[in-house]
Amino acid sequence: QVQLVESGGGLVQAGGSLRLSCAASGRTSSMRAMGWFRQAPGKEREFVAAIYWSAGLIMYADSVKGRFTISRDTAKNTVYLQMDSLEPADAAVYYCAAGPVYSDIWSRYDDWGQGTQVTVSS
Repeated sequence: QVQLVESGGGLVQAGGSLRLSCAASGRTSSMRAMGWFRQAPGKEREFVAAIYWSAGLIMYADSVKGRFTISRDTAKNTVYLQMDSLEPADAAVYYCAAGPVYSDIWSRYDDWGQGTQVTVSS
């Protein structure tokens, strides 16, 4: 099992930026991919971005392309999500996930963080 701890959420004005971090510990050798998902009140959990841990392959949801950047520090077992040009529609609880498959489907991920709240004021 992999333990994930997110940080970096908060309140920001529209057009602003936030950087989320997710530190992994435990059986990190089993990680093949890490992803970010988000869930707003009354909505389903949706894919934001994912990174293939060893090769660095990256994919994004269309809604965040050009505004969000996912990256990783393999030495620290940490994944980041740089969020720029934030919009009110980006407000949600953001979850970090780790799993054996590089995917944009949340059920493909085995381990999840506790979530961090991102609030964007208009």
